[in-house]
Amino acid sequence: MRGESVATATLSEKGWVVIPKDIRDSLGLKKGDRIRVMQHGREIVLIPVAKDPIAAGRGLLRGGMSMKEYLEDKRRELEEEERGLPPPLSER
Repeated sequence: MRGESVATATLSEKGWVVIPKDIRDSLGLKKGDRIRVMQHGREIVLIPVAKDPIAAGRGLLRGGMSMKEYLEDKRRELEEEERGLPPPLSER
């Protein structure tokens, strides 16, 4: 597992789990940072919540279509779908 850490933690009586220091350090986690806790089947997944979600998402869609290209593509798809539909009842 390249770039991944695996550690074992113990659940306290209050349900607390300590994230090992090397993992906290590698993710830059500090006291007070928020963590999203998710259940995925029988797994528990911890995801650090971005301090600045706008900055965290910047560049995420880079390399994709422009909004204009996207809308033109959707318009073409709709036209193709409509061509395959029977005419409205009012036109029959």
